[in-house]
Amino acid sequence: MNIASFAPLAVVLPILGAALTFVLIRHSRAQRTVSIALLSLTLGLECLLLASVWEGGTAAVNVGGWLPPWGIVMVVDQFSSLMLVVSSAVSLAVLVYATGQGMADGDQDAPVSIFHPTYLILVAGVSNAFLSGDLFNLYVGFEILLTASYVLMTLGGTGPRIRAGVTYVVVSVVSSVLFLISIAMVYGATGTVNMADLAIKLADLDEGTRTLLHVMLLVAFGIKAAVFPLSFWLPDSYPTAPAPVTAVFAGLLTKVGVYAMVRTETLLFPGDSLNTPLMVAALLTMVVGILGALAQSDIKRLLSFTLVSHIGYMVFGLAMSSAAGLGAAVFYVAHHITIQTSLFLVTGLIERRGGSSSVDRLAGLAKLSPLLALLFFVPAMNLAGIPPFSGFLGKVGLMQAGIELGTPLAYTLVIGGVLTSLLTLLAVARVWNRAFWREPSDADHPDAVLLAPRETSDTGRRGGRNNVTLLPRTMVGSTLGLVLLGVSLTVFAGPLFKVSDQAAQDMLDRSSYIQAVLGEETSVPLILTSGGGK
Repeated sequence: MNIASFAPLAVVLPILGAALTFVLIRHSRAQRTVSIALLSLTLGLECLLLASVWEGGTAAVNVGGWLPPWGIVMVVDQFSSLMLVVSSAVSLAVLVYATGQGMADGDQDAPVSIFHPTYLILVAGVSNAFLSGDLFNLYVGFEILLTASYVLMTLGGTGPRIRAGVTYVVVSVVSSVLFLISIAMVYGATGTVNMADLAIKLADLDEGTRTLLHVMLLVAFGIKAAVFPLSFWLPDSYPTAPAPVTAVFAGLLTKVGVYAMVRTETLLFPGDSLNTPLMVAALLTMVVGILGALAQSDIKRLLSFTLVSHIGYMVFGLAMSSAAGLGAAVFYVAHHITIQTSLFLVTGLIERRGGSSSVDRLAGLAKLSPLLALLFFVPAMNLAGIPPFSGFLGKVGLMQAGIELGTPLAYTLVIGGVLTSLLTLLAVARVWNRAFWREPSDADHPDAVLLAPRETSDTGRRGGRNNVTLLPRTMVGSTLGLVLLGVSLTVFAGPLFKVSDQAAQDMLDRSSYIQAVLGEETSVPLILTSGGGK
């Protein structure tokens, strides 16, 4: 039996884990063991799925034996399997980090009885979205992960978290309603929501109807992906949540929106009909996001703005409608999930060690904790695109694709991408200089947390005004593991680019996806373009 037949287990295993951890509500150690074990098993399965599609090509699984286009179908190709592996690896690291934090804090900030089942439901929703072969099941995946995210964002019930949660819920509901309306319109126009079937039937619609459906889906996914000007909600929502929750949100939730954009743009609406507005949105997302980051003194808010900014790189790669651009975008998505999550976990350690995430209240961290300084420095330089890190390689791939495209707007985006990279370096260098490098005596805030290296007690805390906490090994170890995973993306950039390029070629060709779902005898319609084809 083909290993791809087990693809539904990528969704079922986390749901099973959520049920088991809920049953074990009074046994915190058993909860932790079950959740980590099942998520590790899920990751192992997804690695096998990636190897399977690399060797055997795209595969489809008809859930419940119902044939498409009527039944639920899950599709495993190189893009979806790569996203599954990266997302589960990151989710596992964050889960271990959260477990260490919970044990150190007595589970006061993230109650085990609530956190573990909800977290696994979130992972199940993300996996379902990546595997979905029809629009309605994609909507279900979004709703699963969003419902779980509402609970995770408001853990602890503090005022700021509740206020941020309200904003997040309202925006998410609006985007979901738009998505649901879009699905209804698509079904009304074509009589199907199966994406492989839609790839054939949408080509028969008149241009006006097809463009309307295209724009509706783009707006719905643009909100979820935090593409400018639909990104206003993110910087105010993410920083208030607990550190592991913020990390997994930053790493995964917006990337699911990007994934949906890539899938629908390449499969349902191939061509270049909306490339120009997508490129403009990408440029504004990059520039406005990074300018917002430069204005921040809180590290979590700064990283939230850089998260928005770097979504622009992915949209740029998608908007070029070329194999080179899309391949670089796929590589950059995998890179950014890992690096952005690492930085938010490190920020959680900084806040724990220094008592604050504001650079105005921090100083001397490099001397106090050299390992913490290294854990921040490596992914920060990677995010800024310093050679030879994967961030540099991904951006070079995008810039090369833009130059190959050769249009004035593409050149403008190349310049905007370089400028954004330089400003990202400036933003993270300011954090490094103020929080890590400067001496406590140089702190310019009257209430600055002046970090002295001398321990005053054996309880892991420091007395008096300089009250900072030592870091639990589990939290440091999981963060270190994720940072090393980010470094491995540089070491194995060649194979990863090979997977990304092949995934891009398969998505642009469409035939492997459509024929895997509907049968090899299915004819694939020609791609209509306004600028001479792909």
